[in-house]
Amino acid sequence: MNADQQTSEQFYWLVRNRQSDRAYSNRPVDREILVRVVEAARLAPSACNAQPWKFIVVDDPELKNRLADAAASKILGINHFTKQAPVHIVIVLEGANLNSNFGSMVKGKTLPLIDIGIAAEHICLAAKSEGLGSCILGWFDEKAVKQLLDIPKSKRVPLIITLGYPKTEDIREKRRKPLEKIISFNGYS
Repeated sequence: MNADQQTSEQFYWLVRNRQSDRAYSNRPVDREILVRVVEAARLAPSACNAQPWKFIVVDDPELKNRLADAAASKILGINHFTKQAPVHIVIVLEGANLNSNFGSMVKGKTLPLIDIGIAAEHICLAAKSEGLGSCILGWFDEKAVKQLLDIPKSKRVPLIITLGYPKTEDIREKRRKPLEKIISFNGYS
């Protein structure tokens, strides 16, 4: 196997094995690893190179637990696993540049949110390459999160990502639509 094939195989291994982990061990995550994971997000592409993001890494246990409380819903019974995760990365939507904002307006697409989605997946893939599990959260009390982290009221928090060493190395079978249902060439069919 040549170097290109090996690199390709490593990438597809990450894609196949990255999953939303909802059970974490209590092993702490070194800050050097966290910096590398956020560096992967920093390098993510964005429309017109706007880089419309700020990443707040929360690894203080008390603050992280208060953040987890803002993510859990007693009514819906979701996100109660978040206290197990030793790290939360809060993604703040920052202002985009003029070209990105203009493109969003003209094309009717919120390009900065697409950019944040790309950066979030870079975080998750980098985390997996470091032996970490992750889970992207979109359901949380945004007002409480902003208060906890002193985020200005004018800013939005579209996503939080939990990180930590997974409690188990088991990889769940992915339930996805078959490829032939989602792909067509040279036209919609």
